[in-house]
Amino acid sequence: MKTCTTIAAVRSELASRGGETVGLVPTMGALHAGHLALFAAARAENATVVASLFVNPAQFNSASDLAAYPRDTQADAKLAADAGVDILFAPDAAELYPDGFATWIEPSGAAEGLEGAFRPGHFRGVATVCVKLFSIVQPTNAYFGRKDAQQVAVIKQTVRDLNIPLTVRVVETVRDSDGLALSSRNARLSPSERTTALAIPQALATHDPVQAQAVLAAAGIHAEYVTVADLDGPTLAIAATVGATRLIDNVLLEETSR
Repeated sequence: MKTCTTIAAVRSELASRGGETVGLVPTMGALHAGHLALFAAARAENATVVASLFVNPAQFNSASDLAAYPRDTQADAKLAADAGVDILFAPDAAELYPDGFATWIEPSGAAEGLEGAFRPGHFRGVATVCVKLFSIVQPTNAYFGRKDAQQVAVIKQTVRDLNIPLTVRVVETVRDSDGLALSSRNARLSPSERTTALAIPQALATHDPVQAQAVLAAAGIHAEYVTVADLDGPTLAIAATVGATRLIDNVLLEETSR
């Protein structure tokens, strides 16, 4: 696996590989089995797999949340290499947001409500960094997890509206054996908080926002939202805080009738 820290280096490495199909998996590191599923999907469909490793400051609303985000570049690089990633693009913030950077993607539509309401500016940061990565890597396919369903909807909208020539591939949510969706934020949960957090997938299993709210309340979990939204189909979406950790999850309701 080749590790590149500059835009020039990753472009040069890609150019040396010719006109092969390229799969891009954007990540913020703290890799887990959910990311490995994205890498596997990309590996199966592309000649070259690129993973980006960048904790994007532009999508955080809180400096403390950004500071607390787990980082272990060495461990992430090993996981990526073992998963068959060909190129790891790991820039620093100054590489993607140099002095004088002043151009932002401001999505509306799919970015409104849910995370967009509770995290102002979040999707501006997500859309901007993804468009930059798409421009730098010029992938054939880009891979995202269904767990971040609204993010997927925003990225699909952005790609469509800006005529970006790539296909957005969506990989289903990976869960632990007890049902908790894998997330880099899970590492912040204490053992007791993790047990409490199991109420989130249990709430989603009701397929009903009123019943789901009751399940969360019974577990003592504060929910920011429990609602059905159209995110590539009717989706029951939850954002809730367990201890000091904010978690999101969702289920596509159409799955219940298949």
